[in-house]
Amino acid sequence: MTRSIAILGATGSIGQSTLDLVERNPDRFAVTAVTAATNVEALADIARRTGARLAVVADESRYQALAELLAGTDCRAAAGEGALIEAAAGDADLVIAAIVGCAGLRPVMGAIEAGKTVALANKEALVTAGALMTGAARSSGATILPVDSEHNAIFQCLAGSRSEDVSRVLLTASGGPFRAASAETMGAATPAQAVAHPNWSMGAKISVDSATMMNKGLELIEAHYLFNLPSEHIEILVHPQSVVHSMVEFVDGSVLAQLGSADMRIPLAYALAWPERMATPAQRLDLAAIGRLDFEAPDIERFPALRLAREALEAGGAAPIVLNAANEVAVASFLDSEISFPEIANVVHEALSDAAYDAPRSIGDVLEIDRVTRERAKAMMIASCTAR
Repeated sequence: MTRSIAILGATGSIGQSTLDLVERNPDRFAVTAVTAATNVEALADIARRTGARLAVVADESRYQALAELLAGTDCRAAAGEGALIEAAAGDADLVIAAIVGCAGLRPVMGAIEAGKTVALANKEALVTAGALMTGAARSSGATILPVDSEHNAIFQCLAGSRSEDVSRVLLTASGGPFRAASAETMGAATPAQAVAHPNWSMGAKISVDSATMMNKGLELIEAHYLFNLPSEHIEILVHPQSVVHSMVEFVDGSVLAQLGSADMRIPLAYALAWPERMATPAQRLDLAAIGRLDFEAPDIERFPALRLAREALEAGGAAPIVLNAANEVAVASFLDSEISFPEIANVVHEALSDAAYDAPRSIGDVLEIDRVTRERAKAMMIASCTAR
């Protein structure tokens, strides 16, 4: 049976990997809607290739250009947040949620409220609105499938198991480019050094998050909401080879792990075909050639972002929103060479210490807390620079 899909964020890396799998399996998938932030040229090309009936650009000023590029096709052009929500809540069986940042919150919620199966690649959705999203999924009957390699690995390991049989989950982390670096080296780190990930090819922001290990802190929060596990049952384990993507320990002492090459098409394929599997062109593991798999505990002193993320999870309420927003502002400042690498965690710590917000009751609340936190974080950094 053909599965209809909507791809939110079709021009990004997750969207492109999804399209690669879909176009290799034309009899298995039909693309109904595709979206992009601003790149109408790439979006129109994708719409034409896939036969999508709706193409949405988030930037409303790009609507006319998109409409002109799609003239003469059966694909309708649309623009703006309302159209993004329409694409998410439309007639697709499966929604690939890969819009970056808080811009993806309302469309993801729209898909969940419509009872869709949502393959979630947007970290911010669960980090900032986890209780709202999972509550809406319970009410609508929506299914959330994790696309992040670590959460997808846990999802695979849990297949067929009862939640009460789980003792703990172990999120693996590469350790990033500074895994073995001294505090002095990290203090003088440049943006170019921070984005040079040893295993994965990623964007600048997520690469810096890997360098600070904030990405693993955010994944800790995601895991809590995805698998309904308390903080103390979620551990982080550094695994520099990035072969074991995560593990689950059960009450009998058994540990199941999911292994694979560092290729996002593997977790995407699992989400696309779930509850079945499908072939991918990903490189197969050669464990004999790899030779060894190393594991070590993370260093909380050199990577304070891990502690901050766990504290935000355990504090609950608006704390994860503050954590995420302050981190994004600090990372952007670091990439612009305005603050040092260690100051990223300092900004997040100050923002969390300064925060006093009620728990969000709507996506609108989430976005307002996010906005205020960003303004305060920027003001704190300006004050700090002035003081120096």
